[in-house]
Amino acid sequence: MGSTVYVATTDGVSISTDSGATFTTKTTTNGLGSNFVNEVYAVGSTVYAATGGGLSISTNGGTTFTNKTTSDGLGDNNVTGVYAVGSTVYAATLTGGLSISTDSGATFTTKTTSNGFGSNNVNGVYAAGSTVYAATDARKSDGTGGLSISTNRGASFTNKTVSNGLGDNTVNGVYAAGTTVYAATTGGLSFATVTAHVPVTRCSVSVSALPASTRIARSGLTTLVSRASPSAGCRLVITTAAGAGLSPLGDRAVAKFGVNAVTGRVVVITREVARLPVGVRIKAVPKSGSGRSSTTWVRTWRAR
Repeated sequence: MGSTVYVATTDGVSISTDSGATFTTKTTTNGLGSNFVNEVYAVGSTVYAATGGGLSISTNGGTTFTNKTTSDGLGDNNVTGVYAVGSTVYAATLTGGLSISTDSGATFTTKTTSNGFGSNNVNGVYAAGSTVYAATDARKSDGTGGLSISTNRGASFTNKTVSNGLGDNTVNGVYAAGTTVYAATTGGLSFATVTAHVPVTRCSVSVSALPASTRIARSGLTTLVSRASPSAGCRLVITTAAGAGLSPLGDRAVAKFGVNAVTGRVVVITREVARLPVGVRIKAVPKSGSGRSSTTWVRTWRAR
């Protein structure tokens, strides 16, 4: 955090405000749950200390701490790791699974093997967006260990083990950068590249004819106007083609056509061809990425 450095030690949280040149140490006298600190995480002036006696939280840069325990919903008072994203705080515990708070650490709910964890012994945690990674331990008898992954902010987890390529089922730590996930195991560093999820846009288009008074006949040409509206994330593409009851002659009866991207008005100008059906095909396609398009027709006859 700039020139401020936080260090987790067995005698408290040591803090330097001069890039590590000198340190002062905060202990239980400053509100820590235990002087044995397993990990520390800071964002802004908020500091989270994973201690052997609870999760200690400071909102003033580490000057004082308030300690959270099982009475606040933690699965275990021995907190082995901590990570925070906005108001969501993830606390890895020694025997009680992963405890999650959505109110900046005021209260917690706990996820365990019943939610898909490899073990309730969680050595570390990392989160990116809605994806949560929990490093679990195989040396406990409550599960197989492994890397437990959630894609719904911790509601449920899927566990990865040596059968998925991990070096060992005891995972001591985890980190993700972009689409690459790194797992520190007792069998070495395991990493995987995951495919990013690309949302699929499903497009639709609605077309409505404007009142007949907007159809203007002049100099042998007729202007036919409709209004087309694409769904969110989509744009309009307009072509003229025979189909949907339109003959090739009717297709050639179209002189000009276009759409106003702001108002959605579709303008079709027809040649002076005796009462042949004319029309345009209006397609809604994604503005970017992949997706499904939708097509509709504007059909009409030359007005006289």
